[in-house]
Amino acid sequence: MPTEAIIELAVVPHLPASNHRKVAKVLLADSDLASRLTLKSLLVKAGYAVDGAASAAEAVYKLDAREFQLVLADLRSESEDAGPSLLSYARQKEYRPATALFTSDMSELESDKRTTPGSDRVVRMSNEDVSNLLANVAELISLRADRRMRRSLNS
Repeated sequence: MPTEAIIELAVVPHLPASNHRKVAKVLLADSDLASRLTLKSLLVKAGYAVDGAASAAEAVYKLDAREFQLVLADLRSESEDAGPSLLSYARQKEYRPATALFTSDMSELESDKRTTPGSDRVVRMSNEDVSNLLANVAELISLRADRRMRRSLNS
C-alpha cells in the first residue's frame, strides 16, 4: 500500500496568511469514467486536490476558471490529438502548470512518437506500481515549483 504524501506548495510572501498552506491542484482529463475516477481516487488519497474533466472542452473551461499546478491528459482520450492539444493550451496559461500525458498501456509508450526528447512527458499509470505513478506526479509538480522559483529570483 502506498504511503500518503501531501505535496505543499512554496509559501508566497504576498499572499494572505490563510493561503499559505495549500495542496497541489491537479486537473485530470480523461474521457473514460472508470479510469478517471480510479486515478482521481489515487491522487486524492495521496493528498492532491483533483478536478476531473470528461473532455478536452471541459478541461479548457476549467483551465480558464482556476489555476492548476499539474494538468494530466489521457494519451488516447477523445481523439489522438485531444491530449497533446489540451497540454499545449495549458502551457500557454500565465500560471504555467506542469503538464503530462498518461496511459495505462505500455505498448502505447513504446510505439508513440511523442515520447521523443522535447515532446510531452508520458506518465505510465499502473495498478501494480502506484508508488511510481505518485513519484512521477510529485516530480512534475516539484519541477514546476523549481522553475517558478528560479524565474522569480531572476526578475
